[in-house]
Amino acid sequence: MKRTTRIALATAVASALALTAAACGGDSDKKDDGQKSSASATSSATGSGADLQLPDLHGQKLEVAAVWTGPEQKNFQKVLDQFDKLTGAKSTFVPTGDSQSTFLGTKIEGGAPPDVAFLAQNGVLHQFADKGWLKPLGPEATAQLQKNFSPGWQKLGAWKGKQYGVYAKVSNKSLIWYNNAAFENAGASVPKTWDDFLKTAETVFESGTAPVSIGGGDGWTLTDWFENIYLSQAGPDKYDQLAAHTIKWTDPSVKTALTTLGQLFGKKDLLAGGTSGALNADFPKSVTQVFTGNPPAGAMVYEGDFVSAFISANTKAKVGTDAKVFPFPAVGTGKAPVVSGGDVGVALKDSKGAQALLTYIASPDAAKIWAQGGGYLSPNKSLDFAAYPDDVQRSIAQALIAAGDDFRFDMSDQAPAAFGGTKGQGEWKDLQDFLAKPSDVAGAQAKLESDAAKAYGG
Repeated sequence: MKRTTRIALATAVASALALTAAACGGDSDKKDDGQKSSASATSSATGSGADLQLPDLHGQKLEVAAVWTGPEQKNFQKVLDQFDKLTGAKSTFVPTGDSQSTFLGTKIEGGAPPDVAFLAQNGVLHQFADKGWLKPLGPEATAQLQKNFSPGWQKLGAWKGKQYGVYAKVSNKSLIWYNNAAFENAGASVPKTWDDFLKTAETVFESGTAPVSIGGGDGWTLTDWFENIYLSQAGPDKYDQLAAHTIKWTDPSVKTALTTLGQLFGKKDLLAGGTSGALNADFPKSVTQVFTGNPPAGAMVYEGDFVSAFISANTKAKVGTDAKVFPFPAVGTGKAPVVSGGDVGVALKDSKGAQALLTYIASPDAAKIWAQGGGYLSPNKSLDFAAYPDDVQRSIAQALIAAGDDFRFDMSDQAPAAFGGTKGQGEWKDLQDFLAKPSDVAGAQAKLESDAAKAYGG
């Protein structure tokens, strides 16, 4: 499920996202208005209507691979179904699992790659391109990309002067979702700083509900926790240096961030199910247990905007009323972080069908279908915001587009997959070990640096 590659957006976005909490308090369901607005925009939006030219693909089969499961996969399937309807192609979705680079690498080396893959790590795009496994975007897909995406997003899908990918699905991953009834029962208020967040957690605990649900069974969620704290506390320059491994994981700034994270991880009473519960909960469970049961197993869960789709699909909670959200709090003297993530579509086969699908993915037509399903965020600047199903997601999307090119990419997704993107090893495993023993900051730093040095090659 990941990730969907994360981007640290500028402070202007942080202030815009603060509006999200307010948007959650009102009527969040604007489907009727959104559908009318979106429909009227179809013929006028850049990339839609007559200038989107797709070939006749009758008789052709396409295999499309991505990490998505559950509601995310179902929403993307609607996009594939419409593509098939428009072109006559027959597309099949293949889930890659979290160890995506290993899954795809094995398929490619075995001579049976999928036509198109959506890569969850930017570092994997670089690795695959260097191996000659990716096919550059054709002229039609490039034209849609240039019309509908800012230069920064185009650059993220390029490598060594060649355009390979389209960032089709991204997410804001600096959001904390909470059970409104649990907060009201505890008399808790929405925090703006890390210190206030810990105080809010204590207040919720005293009311009889475990405050924080953590999906530590999926190591990628823990990288997101660390990155938000590190970006806010250490600042963007240090963040860039650690992402490039020009400073080591034994740097004092990493010690400070892990120590801060340990203020939460080290208090078993603040974790749903204690340390064991946090380590054994996967991402879906970490979300659903906050919005089911009376009382729920936890009151808050950290993760991206895509959480809304899981809430809607797997619980009876209504986003914006029962399930609300606030921005990740500022840490220390730093500014509130905004980290996002995204999946980049690339062609693994030099085929007409692969290029046609990427052309469609780069258009607002595909983004509109995706957005209406919820749990989706697009960097496509030609997409009408009315396509989003509620005010919560609409405000998050507006903040993303307003940021323009003022962002940074998620740290673990910039790393080689062996360190930042593989289940059971590297940063994912090291942070799971830290969750199990948060008092051992020095040990965690040493292991992170050892694994990073191997993956980065020095």
